[in-house]
This record gives sequence, C-alpha cells and structure tokens, in this order.
Amino acid sequence: MKLSDSLLAALHDGVVIPAHPLALNENRTLDERHQRALTRYYIASGAGGIAVGVHSTQFEIRDPEHNLFEPVLRMAAEEVEKVHIGRPFMKVAGVCGPLEQALAEADIALKLGYDAALLSMGGLQSLTEEEQLERARAVAAKMPVIGFYLQPSVGGRIFSYDFWRRFAEIDNIVAIKMAPFNRYQSLDVARAVCYSSRREEIALYTGNDDNIVNDLFTTYRFEIEGQLVEKQVVGGLLGHWAVWTKKAVELLEEIKAARRAEQIDKEWLTRNIQVTDCNAAFFDPAHQFAGCIPGIHEVLRRQGLLKGTWCLNPHEVLSEGQAEEIDRVYAQYPHLHDDEFVKTHLSDWLK
Repeated sequence: MKLSDSLLAALHDGVVIPAHPLALNENRTLDERHQRALTRYYIASGAGGIAVGVHSTQFEIRDPEHNLFEPVLRMAAEEVEKVHIGRPFMKVAGVCGPLEQALAEADIALKLGYDAALLSMGGLQSLTEEEQLERARAVAAKMPVIGFYLQPSVGGRIFSYDFWRRFAEIDNIVAIKMAPFNRYQSLDVARAVCYSSRREEIALYTGNDDNIVNDLFTTYRFEIEGQLVEKQVVGGLLGHWAVWTKKAVELLEEIKAARRAEQIDKEWLTRNIQVTDCNAAFFDPAHQFAGCIPGIHEVLRRQGLLKGTWCLNPHEVLSEGQAEEIDRVYAQYPHLHDDEFVKTHLSDWLK
C-alpha cells in the first residue's frame, strides 16, 4: 500500500498531527463518548491528521486485560469517515513491539483504513540496529511508515547515524518524526535523510516537544557531491498538540507564511520558549516525564473534553505541583490556549 498523491502532498507541505489520547471513566474503562469527541475536536481544529495507538493513547491498550487497540483505532477511523473534512486528513496508527506484533498491528491498521504506521522502536533494546532495520522493512512492505526517533528517557534508544542513513533508503518510508529531545540526535536524522537517495520522498516532522517552534523554522543544509541539499522540518506529530490544537494549527500556518516570506522575526525565539514552557507543565520533565499523559488529560479535563485524568496504569497520576504549573502557564500565555473554541463546540462534539 502507498500513500495517495493528495496525502503525500499534504505531508510534505506540513500539517499538525496530534497524538490522540485515551478517554477513560472513573472505572478506568473506555469512555466512548469522550473518545469520539476528541477525534471530532481534532478534525474541527484543522489538524491534518491524527495518530492513534501511540504513547499518548497509552501502550497498555494492547494488554490482554484491556484489549483496546483495535476498538480505539476503529472509533477514530469511524469519526473521520463520518465527516466531509474537505482537506487531506491522514490516519496514522501507532505500531510497536517485536516483528510479529508489529506486523499484526499493521494488519489491523490496514483493515481499518489507516494511511500510515508510526513505527515505534522503543522497548526493543535487545535488537541490533540491523534487526531494527529488517523490522522496519517488513512493516513498510505492508504500508507507508513514519519513522520515530524516541527519546531514551521514555523508552527509546540512541541510534547511530549509519542506522538512519540505511533507514532512509527503505522504500515506503514517507516521513520521520524526530523526537529524541536532543539536537545532536535530531541532526543525525536530518543529515542521513539529506544524504539519502530518497531525500525528496521523506518529510521531516518534529516530535521534539521541547523545541517545537525552532524546529519548524529549521532548514538543514549540506553540500553533497558539489550540490547544496536542503530539508525543512515541515510539520509536527506531537503529544503536545493533543491539547490547544486549534492554536497549534494557527501557529503552524503563521510559521509557514513566515517561511514563505522569508521574514523570520526574532520574536519567534520568544514564542518558542513560551510553547516550551507550556510543554514543561504538561509533560512534567521536572519528574522525568512521569506526569506527561495525566498532564495532557488535565488540560482536556479542564476544557470538558475528558471527564478526568485517569490512566489505565493507576500509578500514572499528576506529579506534585503539576496542576499548579498548568495553572501558571494558562495565566501566563492566554494567547496559546483554545478554550473559547472548545467551549463553543463542545456540546456538538459530545452528541
């Protein structure tokens, strides 16, 4: 399976792809009403897609006692199909685990009409880089793949430049989400893609929630065999963009306009820090990201898009002082939240 021309064009132009959370009730079972409302919110916000079954959706959905992987992917796909969106909209399925599991999850995603797999390489510390490449080739033989460089602090691992150089040569890799939260490691990915024979076929996306705006203004440029080769970070696939999504879409459109006009004011550096400050409240780096999923939930709860901050893992809760930090960034940066937009449409999304 290949991406359609319209989805490829949108992916390379740059879109907002929120990482879709999981809506639970007080019994820690699926809250279908709010789960569907979240998908409707992302569509209405102007996002260019959604990523479901990823870290923000909670990896525990795959556990036999919950068995939520397929139901959650199905609900999101159904909501997308219900709406005449009027623009390309990419359904991305999170795919993880050893080869057999990854292929089975890709099959489920294909059955449900998903367009691409976000291939996690976390939790597979025993695999060599060559074995990781073989796994990626096998999934890409089934459907388009978005590569994923995940930071080690939340289960990822560091890969060599050579790994990414070979990864970029795999047919049907359509994008790479750079999320190591590390400039050196992000550079490895971008340089590897620029040196690849498939450089024009792979879009660079930021997953660096600590540096979103700066990433989106970054053009990587290398002289390769006497030719200048450039790659722009064009969009983002982000847990951070699961909240305040309407404003995230507006932000990306502003950035794209500034890039086209080649008028990049130094004020953007301040905007970058404002967004990063909000992310620190949501993602909880002060406690090694322990509260990152509950932090996302807390913002959505305040808006009425979720009933609570419950996670499948009862030990995942807001960290001490995290709610107060969310209070602070709400007060500090009112121009970054989309509370009024949500308030206007919430009753329709919850129907």
